[in-house]
Amino acid sequence: MFNQSQHRWLAVWLLRVALAFSFLSAVADRFGLWGQFGVGGVAWGDFERFTAYTAQLLWFLPPSLVSPAAILATGAEVIVAGGLLVGWRLHWWAFAAAALLLSFALAMTCALGVKAPTDYSVWTAAAAAFLLGVVALREHGTEGTRKFDAEARKPEQYAQARVTQKGAS
Repeated sequence: MFNQSQHRWLAVWLLRVALAFSFLSAVADRFGLWGQFGVGGVAWGDFERFTAYTAQLLWFLPPSLVSPAAILATGAEVIVAGGLLVGWRLHWWAFAAAALLLSFALAMTCALGVKAPTDYSVWTAAAAAFLLGVVALREHGTEGTRKFDAEARKPEQYAQARVTQKGAS
């Protein structure tokens, strides 16, 4: 039904959307868009609770830097999510997502232990974002545009040409 190229495109697209919406969902939670704190599935419900959580994760920061760190993390998540959804220079956005998720995973691990980032699949998401970057870099190159050449577009003709070349040599 689907060929390998279509499977790869679908997998990349699904991973881009899943990572982007995960970032955006966390941001929506911080602003109470999923409901108030105490409602099922709501972690923070407002930015004040998120800032307190940021202080817990970044215990080593002076209190005056906690609020800017929370704002910076939120801005980074929105920007990276947008980049993943747009897809231009996808490898940049995927590696940025991997770095952001890795920093979250490390902060969570240092502050809360290994169980919290494991339960929330932060390590898995970081690895998935890194893999997305590798796949995007391989498929699109550093220019961020899909590499189109005759062999890539027509794999059966390429395979036939290789067989013909082998027979001729």
